[in-house]
Amino acid sequence: MYFTDRGIEELENRRGEEEVTLGWVAEHLRTFVDLNPDFEVPVERLATWLARLDDEDDE
Repeated sequence: MYFTDRGIEELENRRGEEEVTLGWVAEHLRTFVDLNPDFEVPVERLATWLARLDDEDDE
């Protein structure tokens, strides 16, 4: 188990039943990066990965 799994599990346990839009997620990712600029690159990589999940060219 990766250390980050704990945070993912907490997110799932606390908010897993909620429905949100990707716009909501994007807004909160921007706020997170504004408050934590050292995480700009990892957040950008996660957002890009999520945005391209269905791209057939990447397979």
